[in-house]
Amino acid sequence: MLLTAVIIVLREVLEAALLISILAALSGALGIRRYWIGGALAAGLAGAIVIAGSLDTITAWLDGAGQEVLNAAMQALIYLLLGMFICLLILRGRARTQSGIGMKLIMTAAVGLATAREGSEILIYASGFVMNLPQLMSVLIGTSIGAGIGISAGALLYYLLVSLNDRWSRRVGAGLLVLVAAGLLSQATLLLTQADWLPAGLPLWDSSALIAERSVTGQLLYAMIGYEATPDAFQAASYFGGGILLLCAALIAVRYRRRAGDHP
Repeated sequence: MLLTAVIIVLREVLEAALLISILAALSGALGIRRYWIGGALAAGLAGAIVIAGSLDTITAWLDGAGQEVLNAAMQALIYLLLGMFICLLILRGRARTQSGIGMKLIMTAAVGLATAREGSEILIYASGFVMNLPQLMSVLIGTSIGAGIGISAGALLYYLLVSLNDRWSRRVGAGLLVLVAAGLLSQATLLLTQADWLPAGLPLWDSSALIAERSVTGQLLYAMIGYEATPDAFQAASYFGGGILLLCAALIAVRYRRRAGDHP
């Protein structure tokens, strides 16, 4: 039970922690104050409590597929927000200001949604052991360990990014966001498959012998790039297609900025 709790919570915390770390580092590279993070986390935690507390109602939506569809919609929305952020990041070029209201709103919304989505999953999982005190203690200890590892990984990534100069921090950060966003879209596809909104297909490959999904490495890759050991055609198409779409949007933004006379 302890190990299961560690793995489950680690996966959920890692997803949010890595996204927050990347956006926080990019905020510094852009000269945007990081005050937005506190508001985003507060809103996300409030949303997580509401979602977890309304689980029965949400699950009853859409003929019992409400929870999966809601989570998929949140993942897809974060994908769109990150795509908008990447384009704005490129269009701003070398500009460093304390404003960037539009970018703050996008980052706040993305982090708030990610926190609400991952936080609600943790609350739902832990609430299942409330009436079983011995197991609850193991779950709480595992939750603390998993959360600690996830937050530590996020902090490490943040300090690695801020150690770079602003130009490279933006480039590496944008590249990581493309991977994160593509992974989120792939996860949304998996959720829709579980809800029977998309047909289930046979796995295209099985890489579990190389990297097991339940290992620490597998959970880290799941959080960073949406790693799946046995993806079907829809998942693979959404991952690679989503990543290529963002890269194309980024290239268009680069060409637009160059035509405007702001060369990188």
